[in-house]
Parts: sequence; C-alpha cells; structure tokens
Amino acid sequence: MPVVRRADTRRTETPNAVMTTLASPTQGGAGQSVWRVDMRPGQAGPRHAIDTEQIWTVLDGGASVELDGQVLTVGPGDTLILPADVPRRVSADPAAGLAAIVAAPGGARAYVVDAGQVPAGRAVPDADKLVPAWVA
Repeated sequence: MPVVRRADTRRTETPNAVMTTLASPTQGGAGQSVWRVDMRPGQAGPRHAIDTEQIWTVLDGGASVELDGQVLTVGPGDTLILPADVPRRVSADPAAGLAAIVAAPGGARAYVVDAGQVPAGRAVPDADKLVPAWVA
C-alpha cells in the first residue's frame, strides 16, 4: 500500500508515552517502521535496548537521553541516532514534554536490560526480546 491514511495509523498508549504508527510492515511497508512518540512533561521510559539502530527527530519539546553512560539533551529540530543494543532511557523535558518522529527497521525488537548484567557499554543481545506494537 503506497499510502497509509490517517484513519489507518495505529495508536498505542503505554504508561510512559503514546506511540502513533505511521508506517510499518503490517501497514504495507516493505521493511521500515515510522512512528510518532508523544510524552507528557517529565515522563520517562524504562531503561531498555533495541536490537537495531533507531533515528529520532524531535518535533516539539525536548528530552534527555541516557545512552551508554552519557546523558544527551535534544530539542526541536535535533536528530538523535541511537545505535543497536546500547542501553538507553528517554526522559521528556520536565516543562515541555516531547514529540518526536522515530524510524527503525520493521521488526526491531526491544528488551529490558538489568544494570547488573550488562557488559560495559553493551546490552545483552540474547535477552528476552519483543517487537513493540508500534513497530510491527
């Protein structure tokens, strides 16, 4: 399907954010997923990893991103490239929240990482993984 109509987007709400799937393999895409993330001010996702690279572009608000021991701050117009299998945690700006567009290969799998079991700088590649609903 070359056009994904607004009525065909999928909305997934978690305790941390709302993800709106704009394109994905199950919506007729060949292999890429694109979704919008909306986080309320001060919301934070869990510490986790993804087994593929992700590209985040901030539309509104901002975030601090804990990535492999560093804290990166991003704002409107900034693009963040998150490498595969590196622990990360995204926290929305405490005053403005976060709206971003994210792209990743279809079928990207997420997994929770335990700080006590993660080798320095890398997440555990064989941990339990799942394909988030907004990526499928």
